Amino acid sequence: MLGIISTDEALTRAREADLDLVEVAPNERPPVCRIMDYGKFKYQQKKRLGKGHTHQSKIKEIRVRPKTGEHDIAFKLNQARTFLQHKDKVVVSVIFRGREMAGKRIVCILAPK
Repeated sequence: MLGIISTDEALTRAREADLDLVEVAPNERPPVCRIMDYGKFKYQQKKRLGKGHTHQSKIKEIRVRPKTGEHDIAFKLNQARTFLQHKDKVVVSVIFRGREMAGKRIVCILAPK
């Protein structure tokens, strides 16, 4: 707290300290300024804003065949539920091989609420 000083004196004090003179409250009379490292201040502000990370949703795939057992399908459904609870998208693919090709590949995409 230096009190009310002239702009020229504030600039010289900032230069002596090898810092910047930053206007904090321009609408006040007289305007309020602060001697600080402006680059460091902007970096800390940006760092504070970046704290709230959002979840990057991933696409998880579950592959089953027509002859897959009931227990295995139930297990894979439980996996799909946990993926959806973690806000990931789930692709369920039914894969046919050989003579099973009479049908085609079936794809179902599930998205979290």
